[in-house]
Amino acid sequence: MHGDLDNVAVGQVFEDRSAVAAAGIHRAPQSGIVGYGNGQPAESIVVAGGYEDDEDYGDLIIYTGEGGNDPNTGKQIRDQEMTKGNLGLTRNIDTGVPLRVIRSISTTGKGGPY
Repeated sequence: MHGDLDNVAVGQVFEDRSAVAAAGIHRAPQSGIVGYGNGQPAESIVVAGGYEDDEDYGDLIIYTGEGGNDPNTGKQIRDQEMTKGNLGLTRNIDTGVPLRVIRSISTTGKGGPY
C-alpha cells in the first residue's frame, strides 16, 4: 500500500519499530526501505540516523538509500547499487507514487520512538 493509511494520523508517534510494523506503516523490521525493486515503487523509508550522510530538513530529505556503508560507522565505503530498495525509490520518482516517511524522534541517532 502506498501513501496515506486510514488508521494512521500524520505525526502519530509509535514506541518502536515493532509498533510501526504492526500498524502496517513500514513492514520491514530492520531495513530502511520497504520496496524491493521488483519493478514497483517503494512503499516507505525510515530516517533514523543509520547513515552518516542522511540529512532531514523537514520538507527535504537527503536519503542515502541502502547498502555501501560500514555498519559500525555509518560512513559510505562503496557506491550504492541500483537494486532492491534503491531501485524501488527510483520508481517513486519515475511514477510520482507517494512514499511514506517514518522518522525517529530520538536525539541519539539510535532509533525510536518513531
